[in-house]
Amino acid sequence: MKIVIAPDSYKGSLSSFEASKAIERGVRKALPDAITELVPVADGGEGTMDSLVAATNGRKVEVAVKGPLLDEVQAAYGILGDQETCVIEMASASGLCLVDPGDLNPLITTTYGTGELIQKALNAGCRKFILAIGGSATNDAGVGMLQALGMRILDDEGKTIGFGGAELLRISEINMEDFDPRIAESEFLIASDVHNPLVGPDGASYVFGPQKGASPVMVDILDKALSSWADLVEIKTGIHLHDKAGAGAAGGIGSAFQAFFRAETKRGIDIVMEYAKLREKMCDADCVFTGEGQIDYQTASGKTPMGVAQEAKKHGIPVFVLAGSIGTGIDSLYDHGITSVHSLVNAPMTLMEAMERGAEFLELSAEQVMRTFLASIKIRG
Repeated sequence: MKIVIAPDSYKGSLSSFEASKAIERGVRKALPDAITELVPVADGGEGTMDSLVAATNGRKVEVAVKGPLLDEVQAAYGILGDQETCVIEMASASGLCLVDPGDLNPLITTTYGTGELIQKALNAGCRKFILAIGGSATNDAGVGMLQALGMRILDDEGKTIGFGGAELLRISEINMEDFDPRIAESEFLIASDVHNPLVGPDGASYVFGPQKGASPVMVDILDKALSSWADLVEIKTGIHLHDKAGAGAAGGIGSAFQAFFRAETKRGIDIVMEYAKLREKMCDADCVFTGEGQIDYQTASGKTPMGVAQEAKKHGIPVFVLAGSIGTGIDSLYDHGITSVHSLVNAPMTLMEAMERGAEFLELSAEQVMRTFLASIKIRG
């Protein structure tokens, strides 16, 4: 019997690779001679670079860049096995994970470090990029990234503006004379499942600003700043970003790629499944295990379990989801290929204990689900 094991990471507990191994151990306790295909995956957020590098036998390059608050941070970009494609996780340079909760402030956080990562990869000869843009701490429409790549963003006195979302209100000129010409020679595939526009009640500031530390007053300022920036971009390029789908992704960095890069956007999970050849590995599978830390109504928007289940459904393969916790609104998931959802926690405990024992619980849950699956086959037979 062939079992495909394709989980995302369990944030704060297990990487997708560690989760895969734990599930495999559980499966083999129930079925020692199982044929297992381990396919650690991600959906465009944390772990996407590692998944793609591992799937293609690539390598990582560690570099120092400016973090969201301009302090130096150690980041990395991946070179895939084709030795041509560079994969960058925006979060490694401009992510929430790099800022203490008490210091979160999208008025001042910047995407400059993401631009530095792109520049360093360009210097290494890369011209084909995959950008995973989940988990940002920023709301600057990617202006910091553009500055790092040579674009001059000027105030009404012809001086370079500072960094952060609030500074966009001071912009009066976009000067592209020194914008890195290698950008025009490059292709960018943006891994994102966010379809929000740039501005307005469904835009970057109102929907995502609060989780980045924005108060209601700050949200209003940030939305006005993004609108002002979009006005200037439209004058400069003729591209109307204000209500463009996906422009609001990652604090508006989606709009920068739409306006100034040769870029295409796809769901992160679809990109990872393609490079990991998950579709091919599913062809003769008997069942699939997937999962991540939290399963709820948001899972249907393109999270890993949904992407895996949608592919498995095409082949008529049952899909078992192992979740750290189960939230509300999961009923709709069963219409998209998910067979059942199982919580890992089996007794009252703190979140910290549950995370520390993640591998143990994942192994146990996989074993129990596998035993139930085998019994159902026996009964049907």
